[in-house]
Amino acid sequence: MPLPRILSGIVAIVLALSMIVLGGWYFTIGFGIIIYLGQLEYFQLVHAKGIAPAAKTTLVVSQALLVISTVSPTLADAVFPVAGTFICFYLLFQPKLATIADISTSILGLFYGGYLPSYWVRLRSLGQGAVSNLPLDGYLPHSWFDLHAMPQGLTNTLLAFSCIWAADIGAYMFGKFFGRTRLSNISPKKTVEGAVFGVLGSIAVAIVGSWYLRWSGWPLTGAALGLLIGIASLLGDLTQSMMKRDAGVKDSGQLIPGHGGILDRADSYVFTAPLVYYFVILVLPLLAQ
Repeated sequence: MPLPRILSGIVAIVLALSMIVLGGWYFTIGFGIIIYLGQLEYFQLVHAKGIAPAAKTTLVVSQALLVISTVSPTLADAVFPVAGTFICFYLLFQPKLATIADISTSILGLFYGGYLPSYWVRLRSLGQGAVSNLPLDGYLPHSWFDLHAMPQGLTNTLLAFSCIWAADIGAYMFGKFFGRTRLSNISPKKTVEGAVFGVLGSIAVAIVGSWYLRWSGWPLTGAALGLLIGIASLLGDLTQSMMKRDAGVKDSGQLIPGHGGILDRADSYVFTAPLVYYFVILVLPLLAQ
C-alpha cells in the first residue's frame, strides 16, 4: 500500500475519532465540513453530465438539516420534505427552464449528501446531553477504557465506524491477494471474495462489540448489525462507483492523497447511518423488554 495512502488514512482516522469522542457541536461542525466538501464533489460529477442542479441552495439546506438534527433530531424528518420543496421552488423561478435532470439531481444531492448522513449526527447525540462536560455540548471521557460509562451515542457510533473500517480493510486486503471472481462491472477491481470477507469482518467486529456493550440477544444482535453494515457499506461503495462511471471519472476528487476525494472515502458511510440509528433506537429496545 503506497505511503501517502497510509499516512492520509491515519490522519483521517485520528480526525474522525476526535470528532466522534467530543460529540456535540464539535461532531456537527466537523461533519458539516465533510458533508459540504462531499456535496461539492457530487455536484462536480453532475456538472460533468451537463446538468445544472440547484447546487448552492442544496448546500445551504443540507447544512441547516445538520444543525436541526443536532438541536432537535425528531424535527429533521419534517425538514427534509420542506427543504426538497424549497429546492424545487428555487429551480422553478430560474431564468433558464429547469429540466427533470436538474430537479432530480438536486433532490438526490439533498437526500444522498445531506439527509442520510444527518443520521450520524442523530446517532452520536444519543445520551450526549446528560454527560456533556465541555462547551458546545462536548464530552471528554473520564476513563478511556470504560465504554459503559460513555454515552450511548458515542459507543454505538464507535462500533458502527469500526464495523465499516473492518469491512473496508477486510475487503481491500483479502480481495487484493485472494480475489478471483469479479463482483460487478460497475467496479471491476471489486471481487466476490473481497466482498464476502469484508462483510464477515464487519460481523465479527459487531459481535465483539455487542458482547462488550452487553446487548440483549447477543450474539445474534451483533451479527445482524454487522451484516447490515457490511452490506450497506458495500452498496454505498458501488453506488458511488456507478456515479463516477457515469460521469467518466476515476475519482470524485483529489483532496485526500492516495484515496481521491471525500466521496471516495465516505461512500461506505452514507447508507449505513439510518440503518444503525433505527437498529439502536427501535430494535435493541424491543429485545430488551
